[in-house]
Amino acid sequence: MTNAEHQEDPYAKRPWLSSYPAGVPAELDESSYSTLVDVFNASVARFADRTAMESFGASLSYEELGRAAVAVAAWLQTRGLRKGDRVAIMSPNVLAYPAILYGVLLAGGVVVNVNPLYTPHELEHQMNDSGARFLFVFENFAHTAAAAWPQMKLERAIVVKPGDLMGLRGALVNFVSRWVKRMVPAYRLTGCVGFAQVLQAGAEEPFKPPPIGPDDIAFLQYTGGTTGVAKGAMLLHRNVAANVEQSWVWLKPYLADKPLIMVTALPLYHIFGLTACLLLVVKTGGCCLLIANPRDIKGLIATLRKSPFTLFSGVNTLYAAIADHSTAKTVDYSQLLLTISGGMSTQEVVAQKWKALTGKPIVEGYGLTETSPIVTINKPTISEFTGGIGYPVPSTEISLRSPEGEPVPIGERGELCVKGPQLMGGYWRRPDETATAMTADGFLKTGDIAVMAADGLIKIVDRLKDMILVSGFNVYPNEVESVLVQHPKVKEAAVIGVPHEHSGEAPMAFIVARDPSLTREELRAFAHEQLTSYKIPRHFEFRESLPKTNVGKILRRALKEEYLARRKSVADEGGGQSLRPELER
Repeated sequence: MTNAEHQEDPYAKRPWLSSYPAGVPAELDESSYSTLVDVFNASVARFADRTAMESFGASLSYEELGRAAVAVAAWLQTRGLRKGDRVAIMSPNVLAYPAILYGVLLAGGVVVNVNPLYTPHELEHQMNDSGARFLFVFENFAHTAAAAWPQMKLERAIVVKPGDLMGLRGALVNFVSRWVKRMVPAYRLTGCVGFAQVLQAGAEEPFKPPPIGPDDIAFLQYTGGTTGVAKGAMLLHRNVAANVEQSWVWLKPYLADKPLIMVTALPLYHIFGLTACLLLVVKTGGCCLLIANPRDIKGLIATLRKSPFTLFSGVNTLYAAIADHSTAKTVDYSQLLLTISGGMSTQEVVAQKWKALTGKPIVEGYGLTETSPIVTINKPTISEFTGGIGYPVPSTEISLRSPEGEPVPIGERGELCVKGPQLMGGYWRRPDETATAMTADGFLKTGDIAVMAADGLIKIVDRLKDMILVSGFNVYPNEVESVLVQHPKVKEAAVIGVPHEHSGEAPMAFIVARDPSLTREELRAFAHEQLTSYKIPRHFEFRESLPKTNVGKILRRALKEEYLARRKSVADEGGGQSLRPELER
């Protein structure tokens, strides 16, 4: 290296470094992380007496969580689990979940997280694609596994009950769940075993820890279900352990020596909840306040009234639902240190409501399943919502690129491309798709359009595939949606592009209203005040609700597919190409 190269300004290619908070390094010390098993064992030893998990008034200490995980590992190992074998978990956030997850990892297995709301068809695809041998399934969803069982190659199902690991309280929880609320649909799973039996048997069986290295796969985390057939991102131990370390070194100067109690309403089967809540909190010796059903806002708020908390991770729709709820003001937010948002764009109007409610700003971050997931995050010390996704975490490279693959100047739009130690090992058994997702120089193409400011702050403009082209002009749904939800009578909005004979495409808005008196004319007039004419939706359709993913992200794709199907149906019936009369009903 020449003298000139050695003295090159480090901010020239990485301008975000000039904005790093004090105490945050530009690069990770690779010796500070290795495998998730090492991280877990260290926390169990160091924080043995601390509360690790809390759910429905019951709790597990780190020592108890460690014992349960070892029992799961011993049971799996005794039943023939080999290093690298896949084990699926299909459960909401209950005490059994982290015990199973860490048990699989301790045994050298690969965790396959499954959305418990999947249909039998979706479950069948994920189990057969992953080659999972065992399935831990929450009892309330065992009927789905039973329906798909004949088409799957699984060896055995383990049924988890809501009260497992809760002691005497758990017996009452199970009784209420099964007999009083009739929440458990009938099912028949041949050869299944109860999770309580696994714990009992595993505790009596020997466990020999297998050698686990940084390059071993920790998770097959499925993604892409909103754009096509779901595929498994291979997240190696070093990918996820690095991302946990990246997150902690960013937050540590602000949170060090403070009580860390994380409201874990994000589902742990989703990569955001998995890393930002469970794995990060366990590394730091904090406590996860597990929320089994975050859609039950009344129940969530009741839990927050009873249990102290200092950290909150969520998505835009969750924060909006809490802020809008009539009982939200009865919660004590005085101990809240940090509110983190990700998974989807946070709308400014929602951030304002949350700040007014809690006194704390929303600190937005950004990530993808393929990056374990965190790529960027705002400073934890901000006093107001920034509207950006923050700065790249340590050891992360960001490049904004044109459609031709060339880097774009500061301030111009480009596809956000990422490189770093958190980047996946590739898609499971899909080398062609892995190659398509990567640039020639090793960056992951995210499909998100972003702009970088001079200080390195990044703002997402929209999804590349969601962009609407109106007479040659780009219209970004996020921008239009953020305007529409500022109307006091609008609760939610989703904007898609629909075919138009003159302009090629036109924006169309789907609206969930707060006030039934809201009219299309009001919305058009409101939008006209803040948007240029070609960005204003030509059509508005009112809905009771909008389709969403398991973490609350609105599925524009589903709305567009539905619209196109209706359009085709009208055309097939001789109604021409216009859907306007139907949409304006």
